Amino acid sequence: MTVRDKEAWISGREGPVESGSWRRHTGRSSGHPATLSPRPRRGTAAVCLVLLASVLASCGQDNGVPTLNWYINPDNGGQAALARKCADQSNGQYDIVTSVLPNDATAQREQLVRRLAAQDASIDLMSLDPPFIPEFASAGFLRPFTEDEAAEFTEGVLEGPIDHSTWDEELVAAPFWANTQLLWFRKSVAQRAGLDPSQTDATWSDLISAAEQAGVTLQIQGNRYEGYMVLISALVSSAGGEILENPEAGKDVRPAIDSEAGRAAAEVISAIASSSARDPALSTADEEAGRAGFQSDRGGFMVNWPYVYGAAQEAVEAGSLDQAVVDDIGWARYPQVTAGMESRPPLGGISLGIGAFGQHHDLAIDAVRCITSLDSQTEYMVGAKNPAARAAVYDDPEVRQIFPMADLIRDSINAAAPRPKTPYYTDVSTAVVRSFHPPSSVTAQTPRQAATLIVDVLNDRVLL
Repeated sequence: MTVRDKEAWISGREGPVESGSWRRHTGRSSGHPATLSPRPRRGTAAVCLVLLASVLASCGQDNGVPTLNWYINPDNGGQAALARKCADQSNGQYDIVTSVLPNDATAQREQLVRRLAAQDASIDLMSLDPPFIPEFASAGFLRPFTEDEAAEFTEGVLEGPIDHSTWDEELVAAPFWANTQLLWFRKSVAQRAGLDPSQTDATWSDLISAAEQAGVTLQIQGNRYEGYMVLISALVSSAGGEILENPEAGKDVRPAIDSEAGRAAAEVISAIASSSARDPALSTADEEAGRAGFQSDRGGFMVNWPYVYGAAQEAVEAGSLDQAVVDDIGWARYPQVTAGMESRPPLGGISLGIGAFGQHHDLAIDAVRCITSLDSQTEYMVGAKNPAARAAVYDDPEVRQIFPMADLIRDSINAAAPRPKTPYYTDVSTAVVRSFHPPSSVTAQTPRQAATLIVDVLNDRVLL
């Protein structure tokens, strides 16, 4: 449900939302809810059942201890472990139960929005993907933090996570873990091509030439999903531009992608798509496909999240990858679009939101305090292999042993650019990805087409 869907529902222009009226239109990660088809009688019953279940869930266990429900994104069990730890440390004040959301970020958003639109009181804590925070905050789904709470939850936190957790000058989610992409390269390939990205800032043009010369691939995410939006947004930001000129204006935004920066981003994508260094399956490539291609005999260069390093080590332990491949992996800052202009790596991660309709806000604050503490973030980075939002975590000896590129990750997160911060992010993202896909179709006119489609979608002239 977009913000305008909720506004229409509240104002009485549409009936209550029924879960059965939701459909998904496109790919695994670029799904977009259809226009709602209200069915007042059955919808009202559905909402009543949700609210009844919420009341029962929020009452706590039989022993009288309140239960906090934390909806989490899938991981390797790290968040569940923190839930047990923090519940134990509360000395019986509360228990925490975790519920795992779908793998796909867009599907996570859809599931939460459906329930929050029905004012579900059972949602106490949420692990939120950064692009969806403005939508949740604008819709009144999140309990904002007070000034004192905000000061506590941002002390020692990197700038990127603070930025993407703030809306309308209020901290509306507590930074938990952060993420960014690095340039990964096979050291043997870079040496053969005469390019060392760890010593000299590499441009995308440098990488394409080096990959072609060495006969290897340059792996990017080109599927029609959110990962492709991550790439496009980072390219535009690295070229000195933005996707939207005034994202805070809601549906009245002015697209800024039809610019020199937008065309520079399009040029990079077009150059990769027409290069012999492209992955043959570029138009369906996601992070895991890129990792597999990078670890293959033709692997050379790749942009991807830091998890790929730990994943490669685990593959060695499982016997599916040679240790020599891991030893051959190098890393550097995200590539430059324009030589001499510092890149703006993409920003990701998770922040913790408190449900506006929950019954235990004070206890939820205490739980967030424990989950996002320095010790907890260090524990999570070591166990889940996801980078922390607090700067001091990267100085921990165990973290530095697991992530020898810890300083680069920290610096990249600080320099990262968020994707457009708008309550209508899903519409904007889907419009951009649709215009730029497949990568082989991208031309200098693509940014203008994307700008036009964004405006048309936000003004209900086009349905995605």
